[in-house]
Amino acid sequence: MTIYCHSIITIEPGKRSGKPCIRGLRITVYDILEYFASGMTEQEILEDFDYLTQDDIRACFAYAADREKQSMEQKP
Repeated sequence: MTIYCHSIITIEPGKRSGKPCIRGLRITVYDILEYFASGMTEQEILEDFDYLTQDDIRACFAYAADREKQSMEQKP
């Protein structure tokens, strides 16, 4: 995971059951990915969640890509 992503995506045991969140907020990486999967655009997400930034969304994608890469590296 890039340092950039690490500074935005946080994991706290008592928040959202320890799921990766954006900047300590209660919105998870999974939430953002689900919004995109359901057809929302970046602009719609940013309008609905005015406290999020484009960098937050990019960090979610970077985090998800890193997790996928790690899972592929662990397969025999």
